[in-house]
Amino acid sequence: MGRPPTKPARLKNGFYIEIKSQGSGSILIRRDTREQMLVAAEDYARTKTVVIKGEMLNDKWVAH
Repeated sequence: MGRPPTKPARLKNGFYIEIKSQGSGSILIRRDTREQMLVAAEDYARTKTVVIKGEMLNDKWVAH
């Protein structure tokens, strides 16, 4: 066992959605394009709660 990491994890560039299941935590899912993100959001929305986070570019959220 080593020392725990001190730097926060960095997110890759892309479009993110947050998926939540009832009674559990949430996860972030990344897609390369806005269209792919919207298709994934529609698919997951059938059974889970979906929040569209937006685009991450160089460690910053891009406002659209």
